[in-house]
Amino acid sequence: MISKSRKTKETDITVSLNINGSGKSKIDTGVGFLDHMLDSFSKHSLIDLEVKCKGDTHIDDHHSVEDIGIVIGSLLAEAIYPVSNMERFGSANIVMDEACVSCDLDLSNRPYLVYEVDVTGKVGQFDTELVEEFFRAFVLNARISTHIVLLRGKNKHHIIEAAFKALAVALRRAMQKNDRVGIPSTKDML
Repeated sequence: MISKSRKTKETDITVSLNINGSGKSKIDTGVGFLDHMLDSFSKHSLIDLEVKCKGDTHIDDHHSVEDIGIVIGSLLAEAIYPVSNMERFGSANIVMDEACVSCDLDLSNRPYLVYEVDVTGKVGQFDTELVEEFFRAFVLNARISTHIVLLRGKNKHHIIEAAFKALAVALRRAMQKNDRVGIPSTKDML
């Protein structure tokens, strides 16, 4: 397990992760829906993940959600770069009842996010617009190129959970060990 903390006037966050884990998690963000999504992310990526956040949720959940994405992403970058003996590319289509979300990613060390998931409103008390904020913070700090696309769906909870699971499975596949690959780039570095 490697760990990182980040403390601002808005949040106090500590994250630990192990990319070679078994999907165990201990999540306490102060944002119930995000806890559920991160538990799912951990389970399906096989990344052991511990997250503790005290944030200014009396204002709203924005700072906590974004800052958690920053810390998890930066810690993931620390764990995977320089990429060597990993598949590098990963993709997954995840179905949850009527919803299907696709995620394709590249452990490129060049951050880019395509997020085509049109979900508005709330799931419980959670503002769905914060999902994109989380993914953007995560992707930019993990330095991965990621495309998350809603293929179909109506239920907001199903769509968002499918997006987190799609990211998890695509990431698990991209991080898959493959000693034959060496450095998976014609540039000989990532």
